[in-house]
Amino acid sequence: MAFTSRTDTLMKYMSLDQKGSVIAEYIWIDSVGNTRSKSRTLPAKEYTPADLPTWNFDGSSTGQAPGENSDVYLKPVAVFADPFLGSPNILVLAECWDNDGTPNKYNYRHECAKLMEAHKDRKPWFGLEQEYTLLGDDDRPYGWPKGGFPAPQFQYYCGVGYGNVVQRDIVLAHYKACLYAGINISGTNAEVMPAQWEFQVGPCEGIAMGDQLWVARFILNRVAEDFGAKVSVHPKPMKGDWNGAGLHTNFSTEEMRVEGGMAYIEAAIKKLEARHADHIAVYGEENEQRLTGRHETGAIDQFTWGIANRACSIRIPREVGAKGYGYFEDRRPASNADPYRITHAIMLSCFGDAE
Repeated sequence: MAFTSRTDTLMKYMSLDQKGSVIAEYIWIDSVGNTRSKSRTLPAKEYTPADLPTWNFDGSSTGQAPGENSDVYLKPVAVFADPFLGSPNILVLAECWDNDGTPNKYNYRHECAKLMEAHKDRKPWFGLEQEYTLLGDDDRPYGWPKGGFPAPQFQYYCGVGYGNVVQRDIVLAHYKACLYAGINISGTNAEVMPAQWEFQVGPCEGIAMGDQLWVARFILNRVAEDFGAKVSVHPKPMKGDWNGAGLHTNFSTEEMRVEGGMAYIEAAIKKLEARHADHIAVYGEENEQRLTGRHETGAIDQFTWGIANRACSIRIPREVGAKGYGYFEDRRPASNADPYRITHAIMLSCFGDAE
C-alpha cells in the first residue's frame, strides 16, 4: 500500500514561524544518476551560491566514496526557491568534490561548466525534453490493467479524458512547483505510451541547462513522493510495441539563430556524425533497448538526419528548414542520460575542448 503525505496534518506545522532562519535543501547527484538531498538551517538572508557554506555527506552510502575515506564535499553552484517549504527557504544544487580538492568521479558538471565558459561567446542555447513514466507499487505503469495491457498506442499522446491519461495531478503539481522554484520549464504533455509524460526545460544558456534539468528532476520525484507514485526514467520501461522514453536535446548557437544559420547547423551535424559512437557512450544506460529504428527513433548503430523526420538521429524542425535558420534536435539521448554529459558532448563535438 502506498503511503502518501498527510497534507492536512502537515499544514499546521508549515505555518509556524521559523524565527529568522532559512531551511536550505542541498541537492546532489549520486553514482547512478539519482538525486539525493539533505537539509540544514542557515540565518535568514538572500543567498547566492558564493554565500552558502560547503557541506559534506557520507559518500560510501551513495556509491561515491569508499567507507574508509567516505567524506564527499558539497559545493553550492545554484540556488532556487523551495516550492515545498515556501519562502524564504531554498533549494541548493551542489557539485560533489573529494577531500583532495578534485571533483568527485561522478561530478560531470565540473568539466561541462569549463567547456561552457570557454565557448560562452557562441551563446549556446539548449532545450531538453524529459520523458518519464509514472509507476505504481507493482512497478507497472499507472492505469495499466493488472496482468494485462491497455489499448494499443494511439489516443494517449497529448490525450485528454479518463482512460487516456493518468496522474495529471502529479504533472500539474510539478509544473507549478518548477515555476515557483524559478525553473525555465516551458511546457508539458502526455506522451505516446499510457502513463508516460514529458516536460520541457529551456531554452537555457550554457551550464544552466544541466542545473535546471537536474533540479526539475528532483522536484518531480519529491512531488511524486507526495502522491505515492514512482518516477521511472528507464528508456524502455515496457517491453514490446510501446514507445521508449528519451531526453531529446534541442541546440543552437547565436550564428545558427540568424539568417544564414542553416550552414552552421549542417556543419555541426557533420561534426556530430563523426563522433556518433562517443555520443552514444554518454547518452544513457540501456539506450539500445530504445534506439531500434522503430517507435520514432533512429537505429543506435547508424547516424541519420533529416527535416521533420522523427526516425532520425538528428531532426531539423520543418519551420527551421523553411526559414533557413534556428536549431536542431538530437533525438538520441535516453531519458536517464545526464544533461551535463549530453550538453558537454555536443559542445565538445562542435567546438573542441576548453583552452
